[in-house]
Amino acid sequence: MPSPRRENRTSIDLALPRRTFLIGVGSLALGACSASPIAGLGAAKAETGTIATQPDAPGPVASTGFTEWVATFRARAMAKGISPATYDRVMAATVPDTAVYKFDKAQPEFQEPIWRYVDRRTGEYNVDTGRKRIREYSALFDRIEEKYGVDRYLLCGLWGLESSFGDLAIAPKYMRKVIPCLAALAWGEPRRRTYWEAELLNALVIVDRGWAQPDDMIGSWAGAMGHTQWMPEVWLAMGVDFDGDGRINPFGKPDDALAGTARYMVERGRYRRGEPWGHEVMLPAKFDAGLADGKIQKPMAQWAAMGVRRADGKEFQRPDMVARLWLPAGINGPALALGTNFYAVKSYNPSLKYALAICYLSDKIRGLGAFVKAWPVEERSLTMAETQEVQERLTALGFDTGGSDGRFGEKTQGAIQAWQKSIGMQPADGYPSDKVLARLRGG
Repeated sequence: MPSPRRENRTSIDLALPRRTFLIGVGSLALGACSASPIAGLGAAKAETGTIATQPDAPGPVASTGFTEWVATFRARAMAKGISPATYDRVMAATVPDTAVYKFDKAQPEFQEPIWRYVDRRTGEYNVDTGRKRIREYSALFDRIEEKYGVDRYLLCGLWGLESSFGDLAIAPKYMRKVIPCLAALAWGEPRRRTYWEAELLNALVIVDRGWAQPDDMIGSWAGAMGHTQWMPEVWLAMGVDFDGDGRINPFGKPDDALAGTARYMVERGRYRRGEPWGHEVMLPAKFDAGLADGKIQKPMAQWAAMGVRRADGKEFQRPDMVARLWLPAGINGPALALGTNFYAVKSYNPSLKYALAICYLSDKIRGLGAFVKAWPVEERSLTMAETQEVQERLTALGFDTGGSDGRFGEKTQGAIQAWQKSIGMQPADGYPSDKVLARLRGG
């Protein structure tokens, strides 16, 4: 794997490139409202994104229409059990942050190849800082591992990618007040109004319980907050008072945030105590790449019987671990066997790229090396327009890509792989190469 370029950058600078983001729409697999504690509706921000919004972006704008909406929405809050005093106090002082409409509709110009995405998030700063946090909070990680069984290195890697180990969670320059953002979305974003209304109500419940005041609740324009970027629903449903101070708080000390995130991975991601997230593997010659479709599941012992071996030459530590094979950059890149715990990480933000970056960062913090097989950096990656063309052509042929948005995700990979199998194209690895596009254009 190419070594990342060394630069003198701050922790915020290094975390920021992940988050210049767009929230997508989709099913649970693509990031339905309850699936992503970070942004609620989509993996797209993990594909191209950043936690922060531009600090010089337009701020809240007053509106008579909003005032009328607040009066109408009051009944919903009362039905949710929010006290009239809390609702009136908070909403009377709220001016909708209408800049969110621009962020919600922003379209990225390109999509990073997976090797660049992963390398940029697992560089020297994040590895070194992760190791420091492991030492600094060893007692906290001991307690979390004892209660929830979630590996400290995975949890630390997630913390690093979510908020640069807490640095961004408390940086007002890069944050926006969450309630004005959610209020603007609930009032004026018709495409997902039901979701934004629910999250605004959840935020008001948090205030009503005395866990936070509106000015304390800063985060992304989509409402994600704290060390591990909780949406209000996750704060309410998965939060843990792990420091015993009588309230649940994703800010301040990382105790509540990390414990609540571990709980999320166990209860919603079905994390399995004692299992690795997966392994880099070597496939035997003439292996059917169609088996690496991210869907076929077999115990590692069965994959081994088919000639699959760990890339580092070691034995599989859990032969009974059920895994799926994945070729993130096609047959010419690393091959991975993904266990249940990889998908537990992915449940936190439904993007394969995101989950791989966390798992790989966790391995590097642990002291493991780079992937044995290099990324195929010499291959030309398709532009978003070209990827969109692939999706449109596949859709016209009857293969479900989940939409034509120019982003390469699981649905598009599966559609390419199914099409490759249908025409006998080898390898059927599901990778959107220029050869795939040329073949589609040629009929």
